[in-house]
Amino acid sequence: MTGADYLLPFRTKLRSMRTESFGADPAGARMERIRRSPHFVDGVFQNPVGARTRPSGSTVEFAKIYFHKEQRARRTPTGTVPVHATTLADLAAPPATGLRLTWMGHSSVLADIDGRRILFDPVWGERCSPFPFAGPKRLHPTPLSLAALGPVDVVVISHDHYDHLDLPTIRALAGTDTVFAVPLGVGAHLERWGVPPSRMHELDWNETATVAGISLTATPARHFCGRGLRNQQHTLWASWVVTGPDHRIYHSGDTGYFPGFRDIGAEHGPFDATMIQIGAYSEYWPDIHMTPAEGMRAHLDLQGGRPHGVLLPIHWGTFNLAPHPWAEPGEWTKDAGEEAGQAVAFPRPGEPFEPAGKLPAEAWWRAVSQPIAHPWRRPRGAESVAETSRGDMDLAGER
Repeated sequence: MTGADYLLPFRTKLRSMRTESFGADPAGARMERIRRSPHFVDGVFQNPVGARTRPSGSTVEFAKIYFHKEQRARRTPTGTVPVHATTLADLAAPPATGLRLTWMGHSSVLADIDGRRILFDPVWGERCSPFPFAGPKRLHPTPLSLAALGPVDVVVISHDHYDHLDLPTIRALAGTDTVFAVPLGVGAHLERWGVPPSRMHELDWNETATVAGISLTATPARHFCGRGLRNQQHTLWASWVVTGPDHRIYHSGDTGYFPGFRDIGAEHGPFDATMIQIGAYSEYWPDIHMTPAEGMRAHLDLQGGRPHGVLLPIHWGTFNLAPHPWAEPGEWTKDAGEEAGQAVAFPRPGEPFEPAGKLPAEAWWRAVSQPIAHPWRRPRGAESVAETSRGDMDLAGER
């Protein structure tokens, strides 16, 4: 008996653990297309700027912080998160200005843009996990059911992590007529879950698909991918530019800060609104998620270096994914917006708003969070966020 024979039962067990939630690996013509991508080098997709995708520092120290009783209490709301009560009625009428955004929680956003409906990273499941009994659980309910949401023209996916690509949600949407726009390789998951290839646009960075008069362009991001026990880095991650006849918007997906935001803004901007990841940051993974200050800098880069349009903070408030206090991303972003002179929308989950209209500005999280320190604030008279270097803004070195 060879060593490979001994390994066979273990490999078989691993495969049997790969339930449908894990999705599928790219193969065949899809894998051949991936190999031809200029961003696929040495057998894996590469970031536009080098990034550590595994947590840095001591695992023991991280565990002490993450599981400490007092720290855990700070990472959850102290009461019921206020969800907007009239989302369904508010979405019934078209936006008066032609553009309306509805944050459903985490990175899920419904965009009504120039007569079309685009749904970004829809996650309606109770946990962002391959298992129904374990993993981060929702801290607030979805504002309305998927069925109540009504027809959607395009579903846009940024990458295949569980808090952005959710099996039960995709299964429900697969039964509709919606079209999907996804990064290279992600179509393998969707196809396994019942989405026909004819309803998919699978794009590499800087490729564009047009659906119902709306252009969808996959743009670079600094992150990583993976759903299985063995991450092969065979699916791409992306940010997205969505352009209609009269409006243009940007969704960051998950990303660390990198100079490419300026390039994206120069080619596709400026934007009426950006949806920027500002939560789940940590000094243990500084390259793949942004702090609120970095998110503000990214927005300004996208807008040509000056305040413009509206920033909608995403990737916070719904799941507990990092050591920082639950409401810190909202509080820090509010400070960063005031410091930069940049308009920021702070809707409750499910609260629609039009970027050209009155913005939701109340710090609603304060009613259900522990007091939040402001260690990121600089002394009065310091330079603006727009003029500050990344090192001055990043909290990572100060914790």
